[in-house]
Amino acid sequence: MRILPFKGLAIILAPALAIVLASCSRPPAAQEPVRAVKLMTVQIGQMGSQADFAGEVRARTELRLGFRVAGKMLRRQAEVGQRVKLGDLLAQLDPQDLRLATDVVQAQLTAVTTNRDLAANELQRARSLKAQNFISGVEVERRQATLDAAQAQVTQVRAQLKAQSNQSGYTDLVASMAGTVTAVEADPGQVVSVGTPIVRIAQDGPLDVWFSVPEGSVAALGVGSPAEVRVWSSDAAYKGVVREKGALADPVTRTFQIKLGLDADVRLPLGSTVTVTPRDLSAKGAPVIKLPTSALKQDAKGSAVWVLDVASMTVRSQPVQLVAADGNEVVVASGLEPGMQVVTAGVHVLTDGQRVSIYRPAAQADARAGASASAPASR
Repeated sequence: MRILPFKGLAIILAPALAIVLASCSRPPAAQEPVRAVKLMTVQIGQMGSQADFAGEVRARTELRLGFRVAGKMLRRQAEVGQRVKLGDLLAQLDPQDLRLATDVVQAQLTAVTTNRDLAANELQRARSLKAQNFISGVEVERRQATLDAAQAQVTQVRAQLKAQSNQSGYTDLVASMAGTVTAVEADPGQVVSVGTPIVRIAQDGPLDVWFSVPEGSVAALGVGSPAEVRVWSSDAAYKGVVREKGALADPVTRTFQIKLGLDADVRLPLGSTVTVTPRDLSAKGAPVIKLPTSALKQDAKGSAVWVLDVASMTVRSQPVQLVAADGNEVVVASGLEPGMQVVTAGVHVLTDGQRVSIYRPAAQADARAGASASAPASR
């Protein structure tokens, strides 16, 4: 077996060693692709939408009526939607127990009246005996005191009888105003306590519109502020003013309730839905900067957009503050200036400092290519 010298072996293994070393070295880093993006130039536009809120028509005065005594309800004449006048009978309680209580007080009045008459007769006889010096003046005074006490009992029981008679009259629930029954909250056969709501009545008269606004808008909406009310079912529009605004936010929705007063001659169905446009909350026509929602992205600091650096054709992240929505666009309060180039599509695939190119539709690209090809021929 022939052994090659070291020099000859090195010559043979050198190419293999070069291949192994080349395979172990890192490949060159791939260049980041230049992405085509759609751009828009930031400009000052006008607010196109306005602040609209859904409202409900309510009666300005709405009362819950209940009995002034407890008992079992026998009948309820009132029904939802019924028109009632002042004094109309709405519901009735079983009067039997109250009648018996009245009879008891009447019997007590008869007893104390008899005692008073007896005391009066005894006083009269005592005075006759005193005139004949058969009894002393002290005895006459005692009989007078007895009569006074008996008369006081008569006065007391007579007042109780009057109060009990009034209680018997409270078994009839009558309308205290003219209006429309909007709800019934108890049925015949139910035992109700004093003051339990039985019927709810919306009083005839001026109407209100109730609607809710977010926390950020309630301060700008003052009492007396005008607003426009539009009916959903028609094109009718009415004027109203803010009459009252809630002092506490709703614990769930965190909104404040606003009551808008309408003119006295406005007649709308109770409970109907309307659209309310407060003048103090409407920004229609105001100069604003607007962007499409596709231009927005979210980072650790909040909302941001990609702004193009024209000199280097790279993009950088620019935080923005949003204040409202206007249709399919958002209103930017700060972070942008007119003339900036903002990326409006493909924001989710970009990185800070990435090189980009301007996206052009296929028709524009073909036209540019044709113009370049025909340029030498025209010389």
